[in-house]
Amino acid sequence: MTLAEEILGRRSDNALINLRRADQFWSDLKEGKIDTPEVIRNSFNNLEKIEADIVICGGTLGILLGAALQQLGWQVTLIERGILKGREQEWNISRNELETFIELDLLTPVELKKAIVTEYNPARVGFDNGKDIWVEDVLNIGVDPVFLLDILKQKFLQSGGILLENTAFESATVHPNGVTIEANKKNITTRLLIDGMGHFSPIIKQARKGTKPEAVCVVVGSCAKGYPKNDTGDLIYSFTPIINHCQYFWEAFPAQDGRTTYMFTYLDANPERPSLEYFMSEYLRLLPKYQEVTLEQLEFQRFLFGFFPAYKNSPVSLPFDRILPVGDSAGGQSPVSFGGFGAMVRHLQRLTNGINSALNANSLSQKDLALLQPYQPNISVTWLFQQTMSVEIGKEVNPHQINNLMAGVFQVMERLGDRVLKPFLQDVIQFMPLAKTLPLVNPKLVLPLLPQIGIASLINWSIHYFNLALYSILYNAGKKLKPLTKNLSSSHQYYYQRWLDAWKYGSGGDYK
Repeated sequence: MTLAEEILGRRSDNALINLRRADQFWSDLKEGKIDTPEVIRNSFNNLEKIEADIVICGGTLGILLGAALQQLGWQVTLIERGILKGREQEWNISRNELETFIELDLLTPVELKKAIVTEYNPARVGFDNGKDIWVEDVLNIGVDPVFLLDILKQKFLQSGGILLENTAFESATVHPNGVTIEANKKNITTRLLIDGMGHFSPIIKQARKGTKPEAVCVVVGSCAKGYPKNDTGDLIYSFTPIINHCQYFWEAFPAQDGRTTYMFTYLDANPERPSLEYFMSEYLRLLPKYQEVTLEQLEFQRFLFGFFPAYKNSPVSLPFDRILPVGDSAGGQSPVSFGGFGAMVRHLQRLTNGINSALNANSLSQKDLALLQPYQPNISVTWLFQQTMSVEIGKEVNPHQINNLMAGVFQVMERLGDRVLKPFLQDVIQFMPLAKTLPLVNPKLVLPLLPQIGIASLINWSIHYFNLALYSILYNAGKKLKPLTKNLSSSHQYYYQRWLDAWKYGSGGDYK
């Protein structure tokens, strides 16, 4: 009996059953058993009637965008396959990112304060045999998803939005002037379909045609009571060498009903990779040492597990007009992040403004909408970082290699100060901080990794690194040209602003 089976099997919330269900999905992905449904079709016939300006499929994070767009006066219909409600587990984020909700008039300052249920300082970054680094105000805010989604849901409905719960997306037909969506045998017509159904959206499966992800982040964890110390957090921490071709990293956050701890690792989808149940057993085996407790001391509130795929061909390019993927569906998150809430909030204002402009200019072709999910060099450069934190099956490496490198890099960033360290910890890569850091990293830590990385990856990374610098220059130049664009047509203004957004976000210029 595995440790996961022993502990999760006692529970009444089907934790073990749900873990094994997710494990089957993980096994299918490793084996390349990815179904490729044909859910999108094209028609040359115009629609006679269009009911909505926008239909958003996937409500958990779609409600953020739906509420913002409905407030701008567009008629939005939101489709959710279950009941639209937040999960019990908090979403951790940095306070400055939450200002987006006030800037978009989605929450008042009082409502935002109520949505925040935990706040702590400081947080630790540390690696085995290295120096612990402590930072403040990074991912130190815990937001209550139940409250947040409920208040956004009510505001969405009060402003005229239409919510269809227990309504699963089935298929869609793209017409020259709109889209017909079939959901629960009901047809809904719209000018624009937004796909917020996540990594394994049927629309994205069709677009990717069964391609396996180049990288995966596997995450297991729990929220539990009984920890003697619960006033600090960990952003990334490691205390073990490479085990079974995996480097285990840890996170920890104080929660309103205990302490949340995660163990995560970066790997590929090789069929020989372990199961989620194995990783959960490893988590439970190592948790006592990590938090200096015994399992018997803990009262587990819930268990958490999942895996997050990443594709180098991202954001995904859809071959359809009038369909826009957002959030995890677009695949635009960094391969070293989990995506989800934080990534959605970071791009919420950009997407809201961009979709509003696209509808006003009727710029809804595949080419037009692709500008809303552009290439971002600051995301692409992180693929090299992902490679340095993972080990291929069959490769024998120094078991302390990853810890030594990470400790060395973060010590350099700490010396350079918060302006370098904090953006990186929030998954924002900028050219100047990166250019300052890399020359100061001890070559003895980097050279052993070169055979693992390969010449092709280094050349590819160099291109993205050059583009990161170029985007920084283009963004600063593009801002100065803004007064000259006032007399452009709505279509030309749309293109100008989308390029400006691409340069801004692609260079990390959105960091507050």
